Amino acid sequence: FGIRFPALATGILCLGLHIGADIAEVYRAGIDGVARGQWEAALAIGLKPLPLWLKVILPQALPPMIPPLGNYLIGLFKETPLLAAITVVDLFGAANNVAGLTYRYNEPYIAVTVILLSVSVMAAYFVRKFERSFSPRVLKVPRSLINHP
Repeated sequence: FGIRFPALATGILCLGLHIGADIAEVYRAGIDGVARGQWEAALAIGLKPLPLWLKVILPQALPPMIPPLGNYLIGLFKETPLLAAITVVDLFGAANNVAGLTYRYNEPYIAVTVILLSVSVMAAYFVRKFERSFSPRVLKVPRSLINHP
């Protein structure tokens, strides 16, 4: 067709479409997971579309969506080195350039590994913290209120 994009724009477009399709399925499954009775009850009490989504549907649909969305976020860090196939220089590409200039291969690759590992671990930590903040709370009943025969 004669349409040409720079390598970086092509990489962003491809990864965006790939991850976007998977994330759209997560959203669809999360919204589909809300019981039909919740929709009917909200409509029966006369909620308009915006309050229906903000007060009934999304609070129930978002918590189950957080773990897979976090997995896709972390997986995106792992998929970015694939952009090297279309000449986008990522961290490993930069490390390869430095290694080619200095003939020292261990230091640049270890530095890139530590950077990517630390970013992935921090992302996993924040996703887990975010997930716990949305998880349902368990009611703790004091032992003094439990009847023992």
